[in-house]
Amino acid sequence: MGSRTSPQPEAAEVLPQHRFDHRSLDAYLHQHLPGFGAEPGAELNVAQYRLGQSNPTFHLQKGSRAYVLRKKPPGSLLPKAHKIDREFKVQNALFSTGFPVPKPLLYCSDVSVIGTEFYVMEHVQGRIFRDFTIPGVSPAERSAIYVAMIETLAQLHSLNAQSLGLGDYGRGAGYCKRQVITWTNQYQAAAHHDIPAMSQLSQWLMENLPGNDNEEKLIHGDFKLDNIVFHPKESRVIAVLDWELSTIGHPLSDLAHLSLFYFWPRTIPMINQSSHLQENIGLPSMEELTSIYCRCRGIAFTLPHWNFFLALSYFKMAGIAQGVYRRFLLGNNASESSFLFANIVQPLAETGLQLSKRTFNMTLPQADSQRLFGQTRRGQEVLSRVKHFIQQHILPAEKEVIEFYAQNENTEDKWRKPLVFKRLKEMAKAEGLWNLFLPAVSGLSQVDYALIAEETGKCFFAPDVFNCQAPDTGNMEVLHLYGSEKQKQQWLEPLLQGHIVSAFCMTEPGVASSDATNIECSIERDGDSYVVNGKKWWSSGAGNPDCKIAIVLGRTKSTSENRYKQHSMILVPFDTPGIEIIRPLSVFGYQDNLHGGHFEIHFNQVRVPAANLILGEGRGFEIAQGRLGPGRIHHCMKLVGLAERALEIMCERSTQRVAFKKKLYEHEVVAHWIAESRIAIEQIRLLTLKAAHKIDTVGSAGARKEISMIKVAAPRTVCKIIDRAIQVWGGAGVSQDYPLANMYAMARTLRLADGPDEVHLSAVAAMELRDQARRLRAKV
Repeated sequence: MGSRTSPQPEAAEVLPQHRFDHRSLDAYLHQHLPGFGAEPGAELNVAQYRLGQSNPTFHLQKGSRAYVLRKKPPGSLLPKAHKIDREFKVQNALFSTGFPVPKPLLYCSDVSVIGTEFYVMEHVQGRIFRDFTIPGVSPAERSAIYVAMIETLAQLHSLNAQSLGLGDYGRGAGYCKRQVITWTNQYQAAAHHDIPAMSQLSQWLMENLPGNDNEEKLIHGDFKLDNIVFHPKESRVIAVLDWELSTIGHPLSDLAHLSLFYFWPRTIPMINQSSHLQENIGLPSMEELTSIYCRCRGIAFTLPHWNFFLALSYFKMAGIAQGVYRRFLLGNNASESSFLFANIVQPLAETGLQLSKRTFNMTLPQADSQRLFGQTRRGQEVLSRVKHFIQQHILPAEKEVIEFYAQNENTEDKWRKPLVFKRLKEMAKAEGLWNLFLPAVSGLSQVDYALIAEETGKCFFAPDVFNCQAPDTGNMEVLHLYGSEKQKQQWLEPLLQGHIVSAFCMTEPGVASSDATNIECSIERDGDSYVVNGKKWWSSGAGNPDCKIAIVLGRTKSTSENRYKQHSMILVPFDTPGIEIIRPLSVFGYQDNLHGGHFEIHFNQVRVPAANLILGEGRGFEIAQGRLGPGRIHHCMKLVGLAERALEIMCERSTQRVAFKKKLYEHEVVAHWIAESRIAIEQIRLLTLKAAHKIDTVGSAGARKEISMIKVAAPRTVCKIIDRAIQVWGGAGVSQDYPLANMYAMARTLRLADGPDEVHLSAVAAMELRDQARRLRAKV
């Protein structure tokens, strides 16, 4: 066991068989442990941790100072077990590197002090979770806890044992064979009756040893959730406990041991396991955990002989259970439930035999939709990393961000970004999770990015963290596709680096901008300059203090009769004289402070160099079509993520709230809302992926029909789902205390942004009639 969160309720009066002379210990520590006697007159209080089945562990309290003592059990012990000196040695080495272990303070080999060897370490104050489903925390935190745990295991296996001074800590190569022999002998020494499954499993393991049994990494030997102390408030590992079984060996044995609960036999109850299905929300799959582990270690995600390591872990667990029961019979086990271990040896061995026969295809998990539309291998890998980053870093910061904007809603700082943003952006950039929307930079397809955008859509500020926020994504696409080399150097590069942000100025208050040919803002040539005059509104991003450039759509003089060749786009720096910021516009009362708001801006004789014109006069609509195709897909896929979040919130409330003597989900209407929402999400995800796939294969022009269809379907569907969630939450759903009202405002706005529904429906109808006519002609 080791350090624990507090002496109660896990620690209690010392069991009779484990009692020792407290005065002798007090005198020894006073003499040998610096600071132990710093408070004169303070008494030494000793309590015993009752959980755990190994070396007896005690909480020591001396005045205001707390320690943890670990010692050998009394009586007859199994050979080579309970090596206290090895625990102290490995913790000393790990603590010196900064790896999270309790600080080891003192080792005593003098058995005359308390009857056995012992060592003392610091007491680490934090959280220990006994139930692998981690009830009582949000799904996001639950996932983050598991990610932190697997990252810590990967960190351990990345250490060099030689440089730690632990080169002789174990025998290294041949570890798997030695483990089978060791646990076979341990079981046989402790067995109270013959269990055929144990003999069969031992034989299979010996006959199927991995061919690469030469890994030499420092391994823990019993790495699992309840041997880890987490920060009191953060999803961060602060101490790994119980190093009794640590050695030099094959790291996959630790990974397999951590994965045991995925296959735990139903006939054996896991201690304190929650029986509520909803508590399992947020638990990563085995594939997700192992993929994070492999990424952190920089190894291939193949895991050869995975069935062997899982079978070995169950064999080892069965052997440990047999040893626990033997110590119970001898009367030297601390746990009150140790007699139960006699009944679990056989089911554990039988599970190990079943796993030995399984074939594991260890590939990154893919949904049917991902396979159908050809997500690339790189896309799979980046999606896994984005999911991990969001769970580990972004979602835990969500509350802080919301509080920041709530506190500064009516202050001059309302357009400023919270400090946590800078840290998150730096982390994302360092991990290469940056500018993922732009295929030329990220190497991702539109299908790849669509699935990534879904994940970022689950948190309102996640796109900003990855530099994938609108309107900057569209503006960067414009500059990348159509900008001159000088324009790219001056504006695209700083945008890609995240040093500045931008605005897009198209819609006007004085005309029906759903027909963009109505745009009246003028862009007139005057010598080596262009002069811009006009009024714009819904200019997104203009309030951000870092907004330095705007792309403006306006009318240029043209001799063309084609009304789609009379407009142009031009770059207007925000510090140009004549730009007048009139006011921010709210959406259903909400101001989008995070993204720099939506502003009304007047351009009064704004003069910019002629070189700022993008592509050429009269080519504004050509640029707009290139800009809006992928951008609409990004919006729609983020909406899918938003819908997933809304459904999660709806389900959470329906399982907690009681009305008319029933949980809300037990009312048929609510159950149907949940089902209909799931069906609808799957439908819009598939349509969005189809559109993304067509952009990848035939370009934005060839995907116009699918783009218009999803542009109508996604916002409508998501509005409905959020509306159902609001209904389930009642009055709370429309309040500022919960995110649903803001989510609804955003989704409803997207029925207007990039073209209202009616425009897209007309376009779909026209294309459908044309396609039907083509089919009829083909039949004639």
